[in-house]
Amino acid sequence: MNTSTHPTPTYHGRCFCGSVTFTLSGEPELMAYCHCDSCRQWSGAPVSEFTLWKPESLVITQGADKLASFDKNSAHHHGEVLSERTWCSCCGGHVFTRHPQMNLIDVPMVIIQGLAFHPAFHVHYQETVMPFHDALTKYQDLPEAAGGTGKTHDLIDAPLAFS
Repeated sequence: MNTSTHPTPTYHGRCFCGSVTFTLSGEPELMAYCHCDSCRQWSGAPVSEFTLWKPESLVITQGADKLASFDKNSAHHHGEVLSERTWCSCCGGHVFTRHPQMNLIDVPMVIIQGLAFHPAFHVHYQETVMPFHDALTKYQDLPEAAGGTGKTHDLIDAPLAFS
């Protein structure tokens, strides 16, 4: 019987200026692309890549006092926090987004050192401004397991707007 265990992977990350640093232990629950207007405005990009983790996976190792956050959605959802976005108050660099309804946090892929991005699908594809031509499922909103309709979008072969 082989009793050897594999060490738990640990990833490191930081905000743009390095005032906030963190570690993530284990592997993400999910990786995917988001095309929603809210994520586009937050990221300043036409699409956002995300990684979802159990909250206990994230440990802020430096700069917890520099974290600031904002919840855009609670005013529209009876005070319920849907996504609380957190950033470094020194540089404005994104650190994570808390999703309490799912009991998950989203750490932007771009700030995690050494993690290979393997997206499972696209979400909120009905709002896309940059169609992707890949074999991944494109959900109109979210998969049913995440509280969405589970409906897929048929823009898989849509022409690129900037070709």
